Amino acid sequence: MRDNVSAEHGEDRKRRLRELPQVQRLLQKDRSRALCLRYGRLAVTAILREVLADVRSGITRGALEHTPVVDALIEEAEHRLAKTRQPGLRRVINATGIVLHTNLGRAPLAAEAIAAVTEVARSYCNVEFDLGTGTRGWRTQAVESLLRELTSAEASLAVNNGAAAILLALSGLAAGAEVIVSRGELVEIGGGFRIPDVIRQGGARLVEVGATNKTRLGDYSSAIGPATRVLLKVHQSNFRSVGFVGQVSIGELSSLARERGLLVVADLGSGLVNALQASSEPTINDAIAAGADVVTCSGDKLLGGPQAGLILGRQAALDRLREHPLLRAVRLDKMSLAALETTLMLHKHAPERIPVLRMIVQDESVLRARAERLLHLVGEGCVEGSTAFAGGGSLPEERMRSFSLCLPTPKGSVETAALLRSGSPAVVCRFNDGRLMADIVAVSDEELPELADRLRAMLA
Repeated sequence: MRDNVSAEHGEDRKRRLRELPQVQRLLQKDRSRALCLRYGRLAVTAILREVLADVRSGITRGALEHTPVVDALIEEAEHRLAKTRQPGLRRVINATGIVLHTNLGRAPLAAEAIAAVTEVARSYCNVEFDLGTGTRGWRTQAVESLLRELTSAEASLAVNNGAAAILLALSGLAAGAEVIVSRGELVEIGGGFRIPDVIRQGGARLVEVGATNKTRLGDYSSAIGPATRVLLKVHQSNFRSVGFVGQVSIGELSSLARERGLLVVADLGSGLVNALQASSEPTINDAIAAGADVVTCSGDKLLGGPQAGLILGRQAALDRLREHPLLRAVRLDKMSLAALETTLMLHKHAPERIPVLRMIVQDESVLRARAERLLHLVGEGCVEGSTAFAGGGSLPEERMRSFSLCLPTPKGSVETAALLRSGSPAVVCRFNDGRLMADIVAVSDEELPELADRLRAMLA
């Protein structure tokens, strides 16, 4: 009996495979001709062949109970062609409750910074030209003067990201020599890169001191030798050690470094200019005032600007970095420079205009009102309190009170998430106990109607 059933299934699959239309027949349909006018005959032909190959595979494996009709085959081809026209980099509504979401581009720029980028992107600009003298200028001159105004640093530099900043600092100050760092600060940063890797890439030799949970000043002092050049302090920006722990402060390291003729390099990570209320996150000024010779940090975290790396500190140390050949390889482009300069100007005159800083200090009543407005627009669900985070390797211990619109997921979390990601704009939410939670902390008022449209489409 089983053999008879298997034979019948086999004959049925062969029949269905024979019934599949040829590509040429599909190309003769009016809908296919319209696609050829839009995408080109070669592209349409290739996609139709791909669709037919997938259908054949499904029939052979027994995964397709019914053979798609001609219109369905062409519709699938049209869907795939439309996806090929979508840009790889697309706008996303961030409803995850993580403000500086590394995978979603971290800090959104202020309107003024966006306007500055547009201005220099659509025309020529004086990126390395001194308009006063008519001679070659210094690429980051305007940015450096603003950084000196905003901090107590004698000198400053700007490069294309935070990892490049620490790499340049170690390459210029400790290549061929030793860098001493606490074992508790050998952190892994984004993308799987680790501080020991950065040190080695900079041409220096890593010397680990202390234990994972506790390092004392004497550990550094005992490890200093003739080849030591830098004492490295790495802020635990994306995790915290609690319990029986101990770290040496920048001030203590600086005193030791002065006694032994060494330099202190402090990597802060998040780039905080002014202290946040009820936050323990160190500022750039804190590190410089404590005696660090060089401070490095990112521009797209709590600074709220574009991807960039900032290097600040003593003139003598930064002069050595300014002359290093690696500087040209990690320089900023004109659009990032425009965004960074404008963001620094806002720090000076109107920090409340910087989106990231505004999001982090939002009042609970504002967040609740925005979530309830979203509920009204969607027409379904309920508003609940939720916990949000700064993210991006910033403020790891500090949670923010937020609110979320909670909705059922009739098709399950995985399929619902995929559906929301596939739209325009794409939407990324969090899920909890089978429910969708659209956290409102990083969603602007202007994005609410679009988010509501996407959520209504998902429910439908």
